[in-house]
Amino acid sequence: MRHVLLDIEGTTTSISFVYDVLFPYAAKRLPTFIPERWSDPAVAKACDLVLADATGAEHGLEPQDAVLAVLRRQMAGDVKASGLKTLQGLVWKEGYESGAVKGHLYADVQPALERWRAAGVPVAIYSSGSVLAQQLLFRHSMAGDLTPLLAGHYDTTSGPKREAASYQTIAAAWKVAPSDILFGTDQPAEAEAARAAGCQAVLLMRPGNAPLSPLLPFAVHSDLSVL
Repeated sequence: MRHVLLDIEGTTTSISFVYDVLFPYAAKRLPTFIPERWSDPAVAKACDLVLADATGAEHGLEPQDAVLAVLRRQMAGDVKASGLKTLQGLVWKEGYESGAVKGHLYADVQPALERWRAAGVPVAIYSSGSVLAQQLLFRHSMAGDLTPLLAGHYDTTSGPKREAASYQTIAAAWKVAPSDILFGTDQPAEAEAARAAGCQAVLLMRPGNAPLSPLLPFAVHSDLSVL
């Protein structure tokens, strides 16, 4: 193992934090955030991506209303869409910077990051949440700013997490061989995709995670201390 790549939800961070804190915060704020920041270049670019996913009756709405309609549909279906993830990240930025939100991390995460850093093992994050959302969570975490311990961030712009090509893209961007990467996740399908790309993969069983089959061909750990 020369490089570590980590998922967030269910791996470094509890699923309940994402679904019970972050998602509701964004859902409540987006209806006012979109009209307030409509002319902001970053928001406008994300809204264009959202509108590209409009279907049916959403096409007949005014642009802002169409964006919100698509966002509500995507959030209800937990769709991993880049436009939605970008807008959620911008909303969470407000929440983190105001102190209204603190990023949850399991107790073993900071010691593991520090241990890998001391051993010269670079650690990066690969999550369906935007790079901005990832950086905010680790910068404004309950343990303080842990971003100096991370070597990089990757999101769905590198490809879907259940496709092997995405991990090959990340390895190329990181300038390492896939076989030098150990990927940690709570999702068997993601571990399978990483292994198909040539990476090593392990599964994390955290409190609140879905049960894992004992027949899966992966090592399963309860924390990061043994990696």
